[in-house]
Amino acid sequence: MQFTPSSAPNLATEASPSGGGFSVLVVEDQRSVRAALVAELRRAGVTEIFEAPEGHTALHLFKAHRPDLVLLDIKLPGEDGYWVAQQMRASEAGDWTPIIFLSGLDNELDVWRGIEVGGDDYLVKPVRPIVLMAKLRAMRRLLDMRRRLVSMSSELHAANLRLNELVEVDALTGLVNRRGFDRILHSEILATRRDGSPLTLMLCDLDHFKLFNDASGHVQGDACLKEVGRLLREVCVRPRDVASRYGGEEFALILPNTPRSGAMTFARALGQLLKVRALPHADSPLGATLTLSGGITTCVPDGSTNAESMIMRADQALYAAKAQGRNRFFSFEMQMDTVEQLRN
Repeated sequence: MQFTPSSAPNLATEASPSGGGFSVLVVEDQRSVRAALVAELRRAGVTEIFEAPEGHTALHLFKAHRPDLVLLDIKLPGEDGYWVAQQMRASEAGDWTPIIFLSGLDNELDVWRGIEVGGDDYLVKPVRPIVLMAKLRAMRRLLDMRRRLVSMSSELHAANLRLNELVEVDALTGLVNRRGFDRILHSEILATRRDGSPLTLMLCDLDHFKLFNDASGHVQGDACLKEVGRLLREVCVRPRDVASRYGGEEFALILPNTPRSGAMTFARALGQLLKVRALPHADSPLGATLTLSGGITTCVPDGSTNAESMIMRADQALYAAKAQGRNRFFSFEMQMDTVEQLRN
């Protein structure tokens, strides 16, 4: 192969939106030819060059360094370049690295076979420097385009995650809203069904909150709801515990890995914390501070368990708590003799 000094533009001087370098793996068994290719690549401003005289070394370097381009000779000792290209493609798992075949052969069958095994281009030896530089520039542009697309995809994914978070957040309290609650409850039913672990759902209602709004106004009512939201975030300390605003003055708590006894312990702690916080509610028939009632359902989900059935059971328990005087929690599963008073 004969090379003459190239007057082609230097790759290092080309604008790169990504700002990244450019690395090339040269797979060529003839040392003199490989040295000539490396020299030409250096003149072109390639920042990193890896060399391999045969296929297995080439695969090792490819997996270790993930070059931006591979110049791959077809005729190699042992496995040929077609085999090497197939192995490289198999190791990328959805990624893509340009592969340019180098060969002294020049017929349509060789071109077709090279493309079929994963090659992107084909150069016939001896390679003229100006042609090699043109191919390098084209591949550099493709690399920069791909980097931009990957960056844009990552930014879009992050933006979608942020948007989903905003869509599932209650604007007033900062808790998960009804949409997020529905999604998370469905997800936790599936997860606890797989694990065989208990799942507790708790529906809470602020007692006589209409009287609070009538007496203090909706501005003070909103401030009260915000304070309740902060309190619920404080009690949901485990990573998977979720506090949500179910609607109006109703709140819902999703508590994975929480058995019935644990649910009642949680309810007592919540009631005690609200009592200590002593949010004023002068017009409440139950006293001078805000109280709440709650309905609890706990189960190890099976194939018949769904979000609707859990919500129905918790709602029935909440109704029972209200019917028995409010300011208490009631467990659907523990029946009517498990009402928990929160006044103590």
